[in-house]
Amino acid sequence: MNTATKLSGFTLGLAAVFGAAYGVGHLSGPVTPAAETRHDATEPGHTDGDHAAAATDHLPGGLLVSDRGYTLAPVTAPAGEFAFRITGPDGRPVTRYDVAHDKRMHLIVARRDLSGFRHVHPELAPDGTWRVASPLAGPGVWRAFADFTPTGGEALTLGVDVTVPGPLVDRPLPPPATSTTVDGYTVTLSGAPQPGRTSRLTLTVSRDGRPLTDLQPYLGAYGHLVALRQGDLAYLHVHPEGAPGDGLTPAGPAVIFSAEVPSAGTYRLFLDFRHGGAVHTAEFTVVAGDPGAPGHGHN
Repeated sequence: MNTATKLSGFTLGLAAVFGAAYGVGHLSGPVTPAAETRHDATEPGHTDGDHAAAATDHLPGGLLVSDRGYTLAPVTAPAGEFAFRITGPDGRPVTRYDVAHDKRMHLIVARRDLSGFRHVHPELAPDGTWRVASPLAGPGVWRAFADFTPTGGEALTLGVDVTVPGPLVDRPLPPPATSTTVDGYTVTLSGAPQPGRTSRLTLTVSRDGRPLTDLQPYLGAYGHLVALRQGDLAYLHVHPEGAPGDGLTPAGPAVIFSAEVPSAGTYRLFLDFRHGGAVHTAEFTVVAGDPGAPGHGHN
């Protein structure tokens, strides 16, 4: 069992999560943490550090609450607020971060049954504490992903499970579909993720039957796509081809992504796009490959 701590009246379980990659998203399945990897200390030309780095290079960012010396540390906060710090290899809170897609920190939360999702951007205090109005909407177990790049370091995603007390009713996933509606917009999905190889996913946005050609930039792109695998909530965050203002990428109606998922299974897709001065989130259930085929299981 993971060790529980407290944050704003929530019970936090430190848990393994799966990380993000920008551009072409790539997500691996669960593997043994680097700290548990065994090797022959007499192997020539390799140090313990070499083996630790090699063991983590092929892992998705965020497999652990700690990775490459960085740790996600929950912080007690007032009710209605979510707060945490990232501590570095020296054990001190990190206070310098690179900007990635217009922000220094992307916090994404999803309920375990995938019935809730938020993508928010906390504010950094001088002491290294990130704070944001709690994005956890209602009782249940939530997975929180902190997606960031420490200055001088590599892009990472660390995570925790957060339990919000109260009556819990699991909601079944909606069936797979190629079209969904949100806030009066219709979003259509073309293409399907394929295990182990890059797939082209095209999401087309329309309103009142009219394809939109005036999508607005959001975090440096015309759309952001997060995929979560049902069961373990393995995580993939990928951005679309092209960029606003590059003279090549139209502002809709199609937003095109290239993404790779690690295994057959059921996934929930969340597309964030901006139009009319507001951000909207379209959700899809998709099935990649044959989940029942041998060798396609996951923990």
